[in-house]
Amino acid sequence: MATEIKAPVFPESVADGTIATWHKQVGEAVSRDEVICDIETDKVVLEVVAPADGSLSAIIKNEGDTVLSNEVIAQFEEGAVSGAAQTQAVQSEEKVEQAAAQTQAGNAPVVERAQSVSDQAPAVRKALSETGIAASDVEGTGRGGRITKEDVANHQAKPAASATPLSVAVGERVEKRVPMTRLRKRVAERLLSATQSTAMLTTFNEVNMKPVMEMRKQYKDAFEKRHGARLGFMSFFVKACTEALKRYPAVNASIDGDDIVYHGFYDIGVAVSSERGLVVPVLRDTDRMNYAEVENGIRDYAAKARDGKLSIEEMTGGTFTITNGGTFGSLLSTPILNPPQTAILGMHKIQERPMAVNGQVEILPMMYLALSYDHRMIDGKEAVGFLVTVKELLEEPAKLILDL
Repeated sequence: MATEIKAPVFPESVADGTIATWHKQVGEAVSRDEVICDIETDKVVLEVVAPADGSLSAIIKNEGDTVLSNEVIAQFEEGAVSGAAQTQAVQSEEKVEQAAAQTQAGNAPVVERAQSVSDQAPAVRKALSETGIAASDVEGTGRGGRITKEDVANHQAKPAASATPLSVAVGERVEKRVPMTRLRKRVAERLLSATQSTAMLTTFNEVNMKPVMEMRKQYKDAFEKRHGARLGFMSFFVKACTEALKRYPAVNASIDGDDIVYHGFYDIGVAVSSERGLVVPVLRDTDRMNYAEVENGIRDYAAKARDGKLSIEEMTGGTFTITNGGTFGSLLSTPILNPPQTAILGMHKIQERPMAVNGQVEILPMMYLALSYDHRMIDGKEAVGFLVTVKELLEEPAKLILDL
């Protein structure tokens, strides 16, 4: 029985999507709930699964095509597998037998790789053409060794071996043109909009991380044994920011037209870097979360971001954002606002520096903090007060635990 395969119903904030990868081809056997297609939106990658056991009878939207919400992208045949799939299965069995014979003869089995550009999906052919990469040079990770767009991108990102000279004529200036992903374009649009539509200002301070580091060192093993989560620095920052937001409601507010919206809840976004770009999943009601819940939430979001499994709901909303450039070695930066939020905290690298303490010079692990804020909504006094509060709570973490 033929069934229409449709794109998911996109939320209002997502206008359309792009077919990223077909994991199954026409006639290829597929099991119920097996992923057959990925659709990339400007926020997340959505998976389309098979409604039953069977095979695709027709692909209507090819890789690289734009699709709308609930639009038909393929035809699916339930039950019997088509003759094309049966032929493919026989060919696969023959290849396995040939590999086994080679192994018995003392030869290593040869893995077949797609050699011809014409054998690839339209989006892959386009990516190969734009990057100038030969299909034979790319290791395909798709079904049957097929090359995906991600394979082309990963191959391009690989650093050239130091011992292998570039095959470029002397004096030649090489350029490569690669189209932006939908997510990268959306990030670019939002960042540009933030700089053009807000009165953004950044204030700085520094925090002595020694108290937090000593507490973490003392209790990290017991914490992990008790809660099954590693005790990191981010949970201290999330809890400190939550308390500071309670004291300075304007930093937790947003601007909607000519109105100021004060939020009576604390949903903190944590910027996470992924291969597809920067994403900001949101921890909900952080005032009700303990340290273990914060750490587990961040860990789960990081894993989902790496695997492209974050949902739109997990990245929607948020009243405040924390970003940590220190993981990449940044010593100081000015983070850009994440509208409609009116403030964002930037963490940075912990670096030992000589500091004056009670008239004596001590070497302390210091971190610069940066708070970017919308001056239309937040006055300098409130911004500085918020940042000083975060600093004080981190330098005396007992206050966080005792709610002082």
